[in-house]
Amino acid sequence: MVDGFGAITWWGFSPALDLQDKYQSLISKLENLDISEDGSTKQGKRNVLVIGAGDCRHILKTIAHTYRHTKRDLSIYNVENNLEIYGRHLLLLSIALEPKDRLGLQEKTELFLELFGNSLVRPQASEYLQQKSTEFIRMITDSDYLDACLPVFNFSQLKFKERDQLESIFKFWRNTDPKLFDICKHWEERLRQYFAVRYDSRQNIFDWDYNMKLSKKASIINSREYKSWREQGVAFELRSDSTYEVSNRTLASGIIIKKDGERVARRGYWGDVINSPYLAFGIESEEESLFTTSNGQHIRTATNVSEYNVTALMHEVMTGQKYVQPKIDDKKGKQDKATLQEVKEEEEEAEERENVQEKEGAQDSAHQTQGYMKCPGITVSFLPLNCVPDLSKKSKYNKLFDVIYFSNSMVHLLTPEVQEIFADEAIVITETTKFMLDLKPEQMQEYLKKITSMAQSAGCKAAGPADGEKDAHAFFTFKR
Repeated sequence: MVDGFGAITWWGFSPALDLQDKYQSLISKLENLDISEDGSTKQGKRNVLVIGAGDCRHILKTIAHTYRHTKRDLSIYNVENNLEIYGRHLLLLSIALEPKDRLGLQEKTELFLELFGNSLVRPQASEYLQQKSTEFIRMITDSDYLDACLPVFNFSQLKFKERDQLESIFKFWRNTDPKLFDICKHWEERLRQYFAVRYDSRQNIFDWDYNMKLSKKASIINSREYKSWREQGVAFELRSDSTYEVSNRTLASGIIIKKDGERVARRGYWGDVINSPYLAFGIESEEESLFTTSNGQHIRTATNVSEYNVTALMHEVMTGQKYVQPKIDDKKGKQDKATLQEVKEEEEEAEERENVQEKEGAQDSAHQTQGYMKCPGITVSFLPLNCVPDLSKKSKYNKLFDVIYFSNSMVHLLTPEVQEIFADEAIVITETTKFMLDLKPEQMQEYLKKITSMAQSAGCKAAGPADGEKDAHAFFTFKR
């Protein structure tokens, strides 16, 4: 465990995508297709397969933006290589589906970002995690309860052993004993393992990585926030009046290590200590004013952008309408909190959401028993770990997926055999190594050539030119 990327991908190495939007914009590139106004080429649900994204950023953004598309029936399938990631998917997406009478818009954003990207969280966030873990245990062990609470999620395809392990993970999350997981100690261990003899010079290395690598790719990330995260693992401190002091138990995972010639399991923090959680939500936005500069310097930071983007996504899930930017103080570079907390605005949002759901035939208020919002026409299914090679052997997945997303850590699964699960007309999205800071430019370009060759071997065509250093994703189209 000496590399900085870690053994488990807690957050991805690219910005969040609306996968349905990418489908509609790219599918028209296929020849001789009858494309309807909403970009669809067939009836029924649109099926998306997300392979190894590491976090729920693409799923959240795709769900939040469904109201923008005519076709709103969506089945999202997810494959990862760690069950802890599935647990975090359930936690973070359920935060987005909390109704306003339980969590306000600002509180949702703060909880999400804390649990998503912080090694240390507020005591309130830890208490929330403890409460939800008990609920998640019942959801995993009782399918009827899951259907009543959060029917958008489907765990039925997981193996019994995997569900048992998920239950154990949630039980660990529920235990607040600080001795079980001291992330400050584990974070320091990761840094010492990674830097080795360079550990005492780590501040200089942080500075070098930022100025010579990261700032050229994502200048909105502030050097101070980046180096602070590198040192202690806290990316988002949205509350200046609160203390971030409790270990984020969702970032704990186990690996097998060799000790005295024997293989032993060890729990710790085995994730990224180089790239940062800012890449997922903090470097791109529809709100261009967030990237205003003064004297060549950004007025705002990746934390501000992340807060805005997550707030916008939470708002769109809640109301089915695009988020309107609150008033921003350009001098301070911060959003006006009073606007976000305004009670009347939240009441209007809830009413708008209810109207949208009624028009779409959503179920009535019976679902309020457990306090979660519905997502009519949308399902998120969790498939067995590392099951991609097996999907092509099962008839139910034959020609099923319209959109297939591969992370850079699992793109090796893009083989000629996997095209059996591609729909007759599909798009394939592969994550590049643009933000893998430990790689050299020539390695990034070589990686892009390799995945392009793999995609072509699977019957895909490049949807346009791509640059391994400049583009976070490479896009391909497939036509049977």
